[in-house]
Amino acid sequence: MKRNDDILWKGALEDLFDDFLRFFYADAEELFDFEKGFQYLDKELDQLFPPEGGNYAPRYVDKLVRLFTRGGTEEWVLIHVEVQGYTDHDFAKRMFQYYYRILDQYDKPITAFAIFADTGIKFHPRFYEREFLGTRVFYKYNTFKIIDQDNDVLEASNNPFAMALLSAKLAISRNLFNDQQLFDLAYDLAKRLLGKKMPKDKIRKVMSFLRYYLRFENPEMFVKFEEEMAVLTQKNITMGIEELLLDRAEKQGIEKGREEEQTKVVTNLIVQLGLSGEQISAIAEVPVDFVKAIRRGLKK
Repeated sequence: MKRNDDILWKGALEDLFDDFLRFFYADAEELFDFEKGFQYLDKELDQLFPPEGGNYAPRYVDKLVRLFTRGGTEEWVLIHVEVQGYTDHDFAKRMFQYYYRILDQYDKPITAFAIFADTGIKFHPRFYEREFLGTRVFYKYNTFKIIDQDNDVLEASNNPFAMALLSAKLAISRNLFNDQQLFDLAYDLAKRLLGKKMPKDKIRKVMSFLRYYLRFENPEMFVKFEEEMAVLTQKNITMGIEELLLDRAEKQGIEKGREEEQTKVVTNLIVQLGLSGEQISAIAEVPVDFVKAIRRGLKK
């Protein structure tokens, strides 16, 4: 999974976490106290899995979320979410490691989800099992394979997370289509999304996810898609993913404006996120030629 896909998934899980719960639990409103909100324990999760030998292992899209149930006491549940974008034969073991480290640290009820965003038809590890001389461990977690989902079921839903999953499935399946076919399918999906009975801010977030998850072979198709989205939304929808990416840059002391600062922003988006020139141009509000010049300089 590319680093910018990692950021997209992390952003989507935070932006749509209430919809995530409603998607997987029909009785979510009775189970969880949404009014008390959610706490994302990213730093705590990183501390449970420190780098080995000073080197960071490949990162995974994972979220550890603290939330409250509607029980009579101040009870809370930790929901650990994994979004897997490639085949990992040690995946089930790693899920188990997450479980016992979280349990040891917090001693709270835990439920875990593995969302598989890969294209491997046979890859779907559902449990971890280990046995030796009469001692046996069996750990089962919730799983969801995006590519196996029925498009009609997802399209019929008014849940924003279902539409994000449909967007992800289209992006994952891009090898089945040429650029024009992908463009037509994505444009049609965007039109259906705008017609959904959803809050505008949720439509904005799903639209952002769709726009930046797509991969066109011809960069000009991305520019065309951006233009068509602007016409389709009448420029009334501000894309939250752009805010997310720029916010990360600003937190590192980078501000837009002067050419020196713009150079830092563009360099950060190239090196850390691997975005295309057209995507960076749209996010940083600089000419594509400006991005190309910086990219050429980095290659020297």
